[in-house]
Amino acid sequence: MPTVVLGVSGSIAAYKAADLCSQLVKAGIDVHPVLTASASKFVQPTTFRSLTGNPSPVDVFDECYPGEIAHIHLAKIADLFAIVPASMNLIARLANGIGDDMLTTSVLATKAPVLLAPGMNTNMWDNPATQHNLTRLQEYGCYFIEPVSGRLACRTEGKGKMADVEDILSSIYELLDRKKVLAGKKVLITAGPTREPLDPVRYISNRSSGKMGFAIAEAAHLLGADVTVVAGPTAVRPLSGVKIARVETAREMFDATLAEYADADFVIASAAVADYRPVEASSQKIKKELHSGSVVFEKTEDLLAEMGRRKKQQILVGFAAETEDLEKNARRKLESKNLDWIVANDVTLPGAGFDADTNIVDIFGLDGTTLRLPKMSKRAVADELWKLLTGKPVELRSVS
Repeated sequence: MPTVVLGVSGSIAAYKAADLCSQLVKAGIDVHPVLTASASKFVQPTTFRSLTGNPSPVDVFDECYPGEIAHIHLAKIADLFAIVPASMNLIARLANGIGDDMLTTSVLATKAPVLLAPGMNTNMWDNPATQHNLTRLQEYGCYFIEPVSGRLACRTEGKGKMADVEDILSSIYELLDRKKVLAGKKVLITAGPTREPLDPVRYISNRSSGKMGFAIAEAAHLLGADVTVVAGPTAVRPLSGVKIARVETAREMFDATLAEYADADFVIASAAVADYRPVEASSQKIKKELHSGSVVFEKTEDLLAEMGRRKKQQILVGFAAETEDLEKNARRKLESKNLDWIVANDVTLPGAGFDADTNIVDIFGLDGTTLRLPKMSKRAVADELWKLLTGKPVELRSVS
């Protein structure tokens, strides 16, 4: 039976931790809850004791395990620490090595993986200090489930809402999975947009954020793969344990991707590569009054088609962002580029467009398989894609 130490810190989302706790226990996991003093103002420790049958200490001097020093005991028995929610204060303390309660001392003493699900106000999330602390924790090897955009407890809209319990559960199960179905496999992913310069100031690009590609990379990493992401300009935080190759133009992405392609087992081309670039880019800023207003374009290198031509052992997956005739256009691309699978979405649908935290996709296989997924987080879409590619059962979804 795996053991999860469930840390709960002071955020209104603390009530969701009780639901998470209940579902983990039902799944046969031994859950040991640890609350901060602030968390106990939102949800009583008694709630978690009742759900788990284990102590739910708060104070570092709550020695509730006979013959053991509690925070060291928790650090040793954990297969995983999951901190749900992770407040701004808790993140700051861990990033700076401050152990001043039962939860922080336990985390700082453990060698188990640490998963954090932040939940806070939008401005607190965007604060440079918070982002710096998150980067530092990621460098230490911690895993994160990014918050989502939505209505917050302060009755404002924005990013900072803790991820859904089902997505947190999915990440916990993946981290506990000792089978590592992608162990020994090399996964190559392209993500984000490209930029084609007009001059040193301006460029042609698109709305891709890279969120889908990085979600696929995180899922592959948790399944044990050796993952490389060739990423265009994106604000998505780099992943701990994943190799990142930064590029800007379509030509740079073409070269960087093909340099890694030959040895790859799975290639997921989720980047939105520019189809055209200016024939000539000015070395100086173009002045409006001196320019005719017209630009001559040429086609960029077709990276996906080239990978299809070179394909040997690789399982090659493409993406298709469409606005009409989704299946017809996706299947045409699937066949013309010599792909094995294609993931298609209608970007005009709410929750399926660029830069969103969710997606609505249909996945088409060269063998005629069709998998239609409802709106879900991009991380959940990534999990479903890997279930399909690795032959794991696709639960609660219809495959025809």
